[in-house]
Formats: sequence, C-alpha cells, structure tokens
Amino acid sequence: MRKRADDVTETRRRIVEAAVRLHGTLGPVATTVTALAEEAGVTRLTVYRHFPDDRTLFAACSAHWASQQTLPDTESWARIPGAEDRLRAALADLYRFYREAEPMLSRVRHDLTSLPEEIQDHERTTDAHHRDLLLQPFRVRGSRRRRLRALLGHAVAFETWRSLSLDQGLEDREAVEVMVRAASCLAD
Repeated sequence: MRKRADDVTETRRRIVEAAVRLHGTLGPVATTVTALAEEAGVTRLTVYRHFPDDRTLFAACSAHWASQQTLPDTESWARIPGAEDRLRAALADLYRFYREAEPMLSRVRHDLTSLPEEIQDHERTTDAHHRDLLLQPFRVRGSRRRRLRALLGHAVAFETWRSLSLDQGLEDREAVEVMVRAASCLAD
C-alpha cells in the first residue's frame, strides 16, 4: 500500500512538473493532454485520473510553480510608511519578480482570457490589492486620487513592466523611477 501511494504521488508530481514546463514554454492554452502525457512519461488516461479537468491541473501547476518562486513581499511593503518610499520598494520588488518569472507570466497573461474565470479573477484582484496597498499612504483626494489610483494600477501591471523594461529598454530601476516620479507629480 505504501509503495502504491508513493507511486501515485510520484506520478502526480511528474505530471505537475511537466505542466509547469509546458505552460512556461507553450502556454496553458497550447498545452494539450497528449503533450502533457508525453512530457510526463504517462498515458493520457493517467493524466485524466489525476486531473479530471483543466481547473484542477491549472491549480496544481500554479501552486507548484509559485512554491519555486520568490514572490513579491506585500507585507514588507505595508510596513513602509512613506508613500514614495513604499511605491519605490514595492515596484522594485514587483519588477524583480516580473523579470525572474517573465517567460511564465508572459504566456499565462497571453492566454488569460481563455483560462478559468477564477484564474482571471485572481489576477485582477492581485493587481487591485497591490494598487490599493500603494495608494494607501498618499494623502490626495477627489479627482487627483482617482487619477493616482489609475496610475498606480498601471504601474503594478505586468504589461507596464514589460513595455518599459523589455520593449523600451529601460533597466528595472529606471522603470521604477519613471513610475515613482509620475505618481509624485500626480500627488503634488
């Protein structure tokens, strides 16, 4: 019984690791069960036994991938009282993560509208949480606050980092400073 349980765990791990590799190279939408089974060295039926639907597979793949990353530390951001200092530290942390995780994040973001609704919701709520955490220490009201909120939402977006750092060639620290200065102008 113990051997069987170990074999089941090992097979599941191989499938999840294969999914991480394929999602990071092909993207989630282009990852077929046939390709996944081949990559994991199992049959399609074995994949379906362990993961009866895309949601369970994507959840296991995401959890495994995330466990191997140095995720942004939002708790440390929240302890920084100054608005610009918090923004600078948070964006440096986020942009570091985006650079390290770029291949996977690019493919997942590309496929986002085809992924399960709860995955899409998670992406939106994570970005909104980051934005709101960064908006908190700014002391502006009314339309200036609304515009600052929009700018901070833009600043925390993966696509913004990608545009500034990859497409436009800024170093991450330069991209951070561009966003901090823009926010500072709106807050004054």
